[in-house]
Amino acid sequence: MIGQVAVRRFPGLTVSTPRTEVRRHTPLDAEPVSAIFADRLTQRWLPIADEAGQIDGLSWCTDLARQRRDSGDGDHFAVVRREDVRVIGCLWTKRTDWAARLTEISYAMAPEARGFGLAAEAVLALAIALIMEHGFQRVELRVAPGNVASRRVAEKAGFSYEGLLRNAGYVRGNRVDLELWSFVTADLR
Repeated sequence: MIGQVAVRRFPGLTVSTPRTEVRRHTPLDAEPVSAIFADRLTQRWLPIADEAGQIDGLSWCTDLARQRRDSGDGDHFAVVRREDVRVIGCLWTKRTDWAARLTEISYAMAPEARGFGLAAEAVLALAIALIMEHGFQRVELRVAPGNVASRRVAEKAGFSYEGLLRNAGYVRGNRVDLELWSFVTADLR
């Protein structure tokens, strides 16, 4: 196979914490996912242009997740609250570099799930699973300055602030700086 490169697929995984379960999305997650992405505060920080419209939950849970997995770039995960088995958040991995064994996690939580530490709990569980079970060496979070809640998730999950990436992202179609946070193998000690 001259000239062909094998694409690594993102590992299938399920991670449980005392209050949450992180698992791949299923088509049944479409309705709560649509509601999470339609929330005004979530929309405020999404890296999409205003004219892009709403994120379709069914597409997010099926086609878009499959495309991300098939490309080797990452995957989409549901955050399920264990006490009532409701989807209360979305985690997704992206910018996966298989040679460097690193990936980036992004997240969005339902309004009723914010402020209870559930996002930090789920992000940390996913980061630990990626490092311990799947050989990743580095997991990153990128946070737009001003997104205080997201910064707090990074801090509570044990990520280390590394600095500011100037003009490195966009929010609602506008260029922004991004704070870079990381969790590495040494952080497990």
